[in-house]
Formats: sequence, C-alpha cells, structure tokens
Amino acid sequence: MRVVTAMLLLLTQAIPLAAQTSPPQTNEQRVDQLFADYDKPGSPGCALGVIQHGAFIYRKSYGAASLELGVPLSSQSLFYMGSVSKQFTAASVVLAAEQGLLSLDDDIRKYIPELPDYGKPVTLRQMLHHTSGLREYETLEVLAGQSDRNLRPTSELIELIARQKALNFSPGTEFQYSNTNYFLLAEVIKRATGKPLSVFAAENIFRPLGMTHTLFYDDNSMVVPGRIPAYAAGRNGGFLVDWSTNFDRVGAGGLLTSVDDLLLWDRNFYDNHLGKGTLIKQMETRGILADGTQIPYMLGLEAGTYRGLPIIEHSGGHFGYSAELLRFPQQHFTVACLCNVDQADPVTLAYSVADIYLKDRLHAADVSTSPSASQFPFSATRFAGKYHSTRYHTMRSVTVKDGRLSIGSTAYDRVGANVFKSPGPWGSNATFAASGAGESLTIGSDGQVEWTGARVNVPRMKQATLADYAGTYTSVELKASYTVTVTDGGLNLRAYGDSTITLKPGVRDEFVSGRLPMLGYIALVFQRSGNGRVSGLALSSAGVRDLKFDKSH
Repeated sequence: MRVVTAMLLLLTQAIPLAAQTSPPQTNEQRVDQLFADYDKPGSPGCALGVIQHGAFIYRKSYGAASLELGVPLSSQSLFYMGSVSKQFTAASVVLAAEQGLLSLDDDIRKYIPELPDYGKPVTLRQMLHHTSGLREYETLEVLAGQSDRNLRPTSELIELIARQKALNFSPGTEFQYSNTNYFLLAEVIKRATGKPLSVFAAENIFRPLGMTHTLFYDDNSMVVPGRIPAYAAGRNGGFLVDWSTNFDRVGAGGLLTSVDDLLLWDRNFYDNHLGKGTLIKQMETRGILADGTQIPYMLGLEAGTYRGLPIIEHSGGHFGYSAELLRFPQQHFTVACLCNVDQADPVTLAYSVADIYLKDRLHAADVSTSPSASQFPFSATRFAGKYHSTRYHTMRSVTVKDGRLSIGSTAYDRVGANVFKSPGPWGSNATFAASGAGESLTIGSDGQVEWTGARVNVPRMKQATLADYAGTYTSVELKASYTVTVTDGGLNLRAYGDSTITLKPGVRDEFVSGRLPMLGYIALVFQRSGNGRVSGLALSSAGVRDLKFDKSH
C-alpha cells in the first residue's frame, strides 16, 4: 500500500500545474449556482427555461412544487403569472379586433356604458398602453377597507370603478400603469365576443398553439391538474403556504401556465400562427402620448435595452408567485423564470441568466464612477433638501454626506454636473435644475419621468393649527369615511380597516404618510372653503390621484 501511495504522489508531482486546475465551468453550471438557494430539500423555488431559436437550450427546475407532498417543480408545473398575463389579454383584444368584433380605437363606454363620461373618450388602445388615466382599482379596494384577496363579483368591482368621478389625468397625456385597464379589457372581450376571456383565449390562442395546459383561472372552484401553491417565509426557517383560492380575476392577471407552454408562446413571436397576421406588429408597437412622446409600454409588453441589446419583457407576481419573461428579439433568445416562493427575484435571475449565455454580445456592464471634484465642483447645499411634487403630492428627501448623494435610502452616483444615477442596470437618473431662486429635481429613465418636484421649506406645525384638520371625512366614490385626529402634536389618519396612519406635513395644507403595505403611501391635500375653513380633502395613493372626501360638520 505504501508503494502504491508513493507512486501516485510521484505521478501527481509530474503532472503540469495547468493540467491540475479545475476545468472551466459550463454555462449550465453557472446558471445552477444562481439558483443554489432553492435547489435543496424543503424549499420551494423556481422553474427555468432558456430558449434560443425556438428550442430549449437549458431547462431545469429548482426546489419543490409542493412541500406537503414532497413533489419537485418541473417544466410542466403551472404557476400563477400575475401581470405576465397582460400580454395574453392584449393578444385576445387584437384577435377580436381582427374578427371585426371591436376596434382598438373604440370608446370603453361602448362596451361598459355604466362607466361615467369623463368629457373625453377613453379608448381601448389607451387602456392597452396604460395611458387611459383610469384609477387603480386594487388601490381603491384597499382604501375602501376591502382586501384584494377576497372573492368579489366582477360586477361589484366594475361598480367601484364606475363610482370614480374623475381620472388621474386626461386620456392619452401620461403613462401610468393601472391594473384597471386590463381588468376592464377582460370584460370588454366578454361583452364584445359573447365569450369570457378564458374561453376566447383558449379558442384563439392556447389551443391553436398547443398550449394545452395554459388557462385563465376565472373559476375558483376549478380543479387544475399541475397547479402548484406558492410559499412565503415563516418562522424558524419554515414556510407558509398560499393557494390563493379566493382569487379568480382575469385580464390584469389570472393566467396559469408552465415553462413548457411558454416555449410555444415564444415561438409565435417569430412565426405567427394566430389570427390574420397583424398580431405581433400590434403587440410590439409602443404607445404614443398626445404630445408625440413615445413610451416603452407596448401591448402587455415593455420595450427597453439591456447592456446594449434591445429587449422585450414583462414581469408579474402576486400571493408569493412571481415570474419574468425576458426576450432578446435580435438574438431569438428568451429566459422564462417562474417562482413559487416570495423571496425569489425572477427578474434579477432572468437577467443574470442572460448575462451568462449572451456574455459575448452584451456590452460591458455600466460601472458608474463619480467625476472628479475639479471637473464638477460638488456643493452639498446646492442639492440637499426636501423636494415636493405637485403632481403626486409627495416629498423626496435629498441628503449629501461624504461627497455622496442619496434620495431617500438610495445612493446615487455622479454622472454629470447636475445628473446622478442610481446603481444597477435599471437605475434611474436624478437631474437637478436651477429654477429662479430654487432647485427642481426630476427622476426618470428611458425618457420617462417617474417623479418631478421643486425644493421647498417644510413648515413647523403648531397643535392649534393642526386642530383645523381634525374631523370626519367621507368619500362617496369609496363609500367610506376616514377620521383625522391630532395626537401628541402630530396628525393621524384612521382609515381603511381601522388602520391608524401617522402623517407628516409637506407644503401648506398637505400631509403624507410613510411607506405603507399594499399602497406605498397616502398623501392628503386639505381643501378650504371661501371662509378659509377646511371643508374636505383630496387623497392620492398608488395609482390614484385626487380622490375627493367631504368633511362632516
């Protein structure tokens, strides 16, 4: 035994060092490392499909489809797709238009006349591009004290939308993502074609493409073979399950599909077999605002670039499910990443997979470096302060410390004299501009403004002044009442579901909450009558602007 060991040692020493090193990792091994956190017993995870030229070049699932049954995920597992569903709703609208059952330029009230007349028509095309101005109905539900998880008839939700007396903006003048658009488009399909979206899409999309396991889930009692639950983190490293059986809304979401079926959908973007031939061109046409500005959002899809290459993508998620469908059309390359655990980030995972397979075609990742002080003298007093948006009635706090600028909790790198960029491939630009004696801030990317405001001085509020705002406020649009109280020198709002929310002052007569679950924020602008007394308020939140409340006296 000792002789054999000695001979092996001599042989090892004789092998050149280069030959002893580990072989380079394959693309597949690098991808597996990205999903290593889920590729273990007792964890839900993700199903992945990497597609090129209409075929899988890698397909693998990581983690469990069911922790209860010990069943692993597979490419046939059916996931709830959230907003990835929108592209299938949009395709249904286009195919119905090809059949002469509707027109993309029709007024929504042609099909849903119970909606109010807002003075200008809201067209189906504007809804498809999210330029309609319709308020976000899921936010309205929460503000009315109702859970968006509860099973509620479509008629009841349409009634809530129809009670809204105003839009967020004039139709066609802005882009603002709103699930209301696609929820109502599902109802348009039903009324225009005489078939629910689930049936129309099955007949015109899923069955023709062979997507035999894909469906719009509009019946919460339906047995769906292959459907999997989603999970959230629980205590002591465990998980909490969520089947979402009380949810059956379709249009904005509601699609169930698998990695295998998404291959068939992806192929159709290069060789269309649906309808009369206009589908792909329509779906890949970007929206245009009234002033001629082109927006990235197409029909249920969003255009952009990633490290120098054009992309078309959409993500989605709800109840712990999340998904990303990322396509590089010039390379005929697509990543489908579907996850059933709420900690997963399929968007980042999908782009990271693309980094591996397209590494020779992608431009080098942006590495932001701050310009030298001599190039752009940096003055903390020039930029720091509170900025207020008159559009959203919200505040942004800008701080400068050790030569680094932050907006809220996000640090920005200097990329120009007055321009800063947040890190990452999806970072936004923050541009400062002198405006008279003040300073303005605009945040946005790809030519789209996400937020804009001017620097302001926030007043100190005395308790006697705060008392002017106290009282009960009622909204006929929500059928709900809120109470404003003064406590310990501050203003509090008792609102939906008896939630108590602390409000911070902004400019005169404006207050805003901190970050809130499901809503993001609430901003209140108090209204005064001719005698100067507070007579009401206008509430803004995620996807909802200037919702009116009257004060009870």
